[in-house]
Amino acid sequence: MTDASRESASRKSASRKSWPDAHIPDQSGRTVIITGANSGLGADTAKALAARGAQVILACRNTDKADQVAAQIGPAATVRELDLADLDSVRRFADSVDAADILINNAGIMAVPLRRTAQGFESQMGTNHLGHFALTALLLPKISDRVVTLSSFMHLLGRIKLDDLNWERRIYRRWQAYGDSKMANLMFGLELADRLREAGSEKKSFIAHPGIARTKLMGHSRSVYGPLMQVFVRPLGQSSAAGARPTLLAAITSDAPSGTFFGPKLGVRGGPAKAGHAGRANREAGREGLWEESEKLTGIGFDVTG
Repeated sequence: MTDASRESASRKSASRKSWPDAHIPDQSGRTVIITGANSGLGADTAKALAARGAQVILACRNTDKADQVAAQIGPAATVRELDLADLDSVRRFADSVDAADILINNAGIMAVPLRRTAQGFESQMGTNHLGHFALTALLLPKISDRVVTLSSFMHLLGRIKLDDLNWERRIYRRWQAYGDSKMANLMFGLELADRLREAGSEKKSFIAHPGIARTKLMGHSRSVYGPLMQVFVRPLGQSSAAGARPTLLAAITSDAPSGTFFGPKLGVRGGPAKAGHAGRANREAGREGLWEESEKLTGIGFDVTG
């Protein structure tokens, strides 16, 4: 290897290692709400943004764990209770917020047994999509800049059944239900971007996915496949901090159009970049149908001009 090649490789390596510091502009004066920031991707997202001057609100069901993350961050972090599986909690949280610049819909559960939320929704669709749909609807008038919603490459499994979104007539399949919820996240983020654009709003909607990241999410599935998936993830996956980079890029980008989907450059790992997604997520009828069904189920009208 020549000296020039070594220097180039060294620069690339340094850039990869210092991505947050090198690429996130000063966030002083900005307030960011991050759901599920008590661990994993959400915690790393909060730490990176706070390190650049942002005030971060850790919106979490487990406030004890969130307090530990906030202690690591310092005065820039505030913890507030939010249980996305209970719309009453969603409303209480939204009422507690005066204003913020960015909402990051990060929280999620993966491949859990059939359970129901406080309002009777299938727990993965209820937590991952419907809870965030309701939260965004209630908070959007208070958000000045953008909404970032986390999906997953597992959205490729998703097949939205509008007549049985909550698995009341089908035989329950936990991984299919997870894929459905992640497809719903993607479709919601794309539809929100379109509706904001049509309304002439300067607010933006972005979607991101972490690829395969080494977090504890799979271990919470209570499935025989959870430990096996973790074994699979160890060699293929990247760190939680690396998995948070597409979210961070979505939170800071100034030149990408609203509706852009970000993910790891290599699909499951690598630096953050624009990502592709299943073409069926672009079907307007499906997205509009999901929006209308989400309004009906949550009982919350979502007018982006409100």
